[in-house]
Amino acid sequence: MGTNEAIEALTSSLGQRVSRSKSDLEMHGASETHFAPMPPDAVVYPDCTAQVAEVIRICAAHRCPVIGWGTGTSLEGHALAARGGVTVDFRDMNRILDIRADDMDVRVQPGVTREALNTELRATGLFFPVDPGANASLGGMAATRASGTTAVRYGTMRDHVLGLEVVTATGEVIRTGTRARKSSSGYDLTALFVGSEGTLGLITELTLRLHGQPEAIAAAVCAFDDVAGAVAATNDAIQLGLPMARIELLDRASVAAVNAYAGSDMPEVPHLLLEFHGTEAGVRETSETFGEVAAGHGGRDFEWATRPEDRSALWAMRHNAFYAILASRPGTRSLVTDACVPISRLAETIKATQEDFAHHNLTGPILGHVGDGNFHAVLLFDENDTGAVTRAHEAAHRLVERTLDMGGTATGEHGIGMGKMRYMAREHGGGWDMMGQIKRALDPDGIMNPGKLVPPGN
Repeated sequence: MGTNEAIEALTSSLGQRVSRSKSDLEMHGASETHFAPMPPDAVVYPDCTAQVAEVIRICAAHRCPVIGWGTGTSLEGHALAARGGVTVDFRDMNRILDIRADDMDVRVQPGVTREALNTELRATGLFFPVDPGANASLGGMAATRASGTTAVRYGTMRDHVLGLEVVTATGEVIRTGTRARKSSSGYDLTALFVGSEGTLGLITELTLRLHGQPEAIAAAVCAFDDVAGAVAATNDAIQLGLPMARIELLDRASVAAVNAYAGSDMPEVPHLLLEFHGTEAGVRETSETFGEVAAGHGGRDFEWATRPEDRSALWAMRHNAFYAILASRPGTRSLVTDACVPISRLAETIKATQEDFAHHNLTGPILGHVGDGNFHAVLLFDENDTGAVTRAHEAAHRLVERTLDMGGTATGEHGIGMGKMRYMAREHGGGWDMMGQIKRALDPDGIMNPGKLVPPGN
C-alpha cells in the first residue's frame, strides 16, 4: 500500500485540511473502551462531498485504507485504524441543509449530532427520536444502525433513514432512496449502507424521517425486588399495547453506581425508568395502567416527573450511567458489550449473566432497553491484572454465546466493528460469506475500513 504517497497527494490537494499532528493521530486512534490505541497515519477534515470524493479517489489510487469518523463514541472499535491509513473526520460537515416541516423530514450532513438537530427543530414542532445516549453524529449513527432508549416506540436508525448520499470505494458519488415514505423500486441500497460501518463507502448526506413533538410527556422511576419482576412488568405492558416511549432497566449495581455519581438516593434494587408520550389524557391513562401492571410484579416507590427539567435530570442520570459505573472503580478499564434476545428470554438471560459474573468474581453492572430485549454489561477490570483481563473477555464471550443460544443476536445496537466479528459465522452462517462477496464487489481493493464487520481478507 502507498499510504505515504496517498498522504502526500492529499496534502497537495487539500492543504491544511490534512493533519499528521501527534494529538490528532492519538485522538483518532483511541477508543472509549478496552481496545488498544490504533492511530491512523493522517486525518482529513473535509467540508463538502467533493472533498470526500477526492480523498477516496486518491486513497483508492494508492490502495490506502480509509476510515470514517463521526464523534468517536462507537464501542466495538469501528473507527480505529486497524491497518493504518487515513481517517476522514466529518467534524466540518455539520450543516443542517433543509428542514421540510410539511413532509416531516430533514436533510443533513453526516457531522450533525442528534442534539444539534433537535435544538434546531424545536421551533418546528418536530423532533428526531433516535437516542443512543451519547451525542453521536447522525452519519455515525446511520453507519452503525444505532438505536437507544426510544427504540421501543420509535424504532432505530433503520426506520428513520429515507435516503443517503454516499461516496463509494472508487470515489463515485451516488444517492439512494427518495423522500417518499415507501418504495418498491429495486434493491434497497439505503438499507445496505445503513449498518455497513463504513466498509462499503462514506455517508456524506442523510435524509431523515421526523416525528411530531408529543403534546404531553411523563417520566417515572419504579423500584422492583428483582430483575425478573421488572422484566415481567415490561412484558405485560407491551402485550397490553401500552404506548411506552422509553423503558429502561438499571440493575442493583448500576443503581448503586448512579447514586454515588449523581447524588441520588434510589433504593439499591433494580429499577425501571419509563417515559410515556401522547395526549394529556392518554399519558395519564397509560401511566395509571402501567402502575397497576407494575404493582402486580412487586413494583413500588413510583416517582413521577412531568416538568421538563425533572425529566431531563432523570434521563441525564440514565445516559451518564456508563460514566457512573466507571467512576465506581477509579483506575479501571471497561469492556462494554451488548446483547439482544427475544423479550420472553430476557429475564433468564440477565439472571444467568449475573450469576456468571459473580461466579468469576467480576464487576459487571447491567442496564438496558428492556422494551426490546436489549441490554448492556459494563465489565470493569484492572488492565495491569492479566487474570482479570482474561476473565472479563471470557465472560463477555460467554454472554454472547448464551445470547445466541437464546435465539438472540450478538449485538442489538453497538454493532460488530472488530470486537464481535468472531460471532458472525455462527449468527449468520452463509450470510456472512455473502456479506464478504458484497464487500468485494463494491470495494475490490478492500480500502474501506478494513478489518471490520466482514470475513477476514475482504
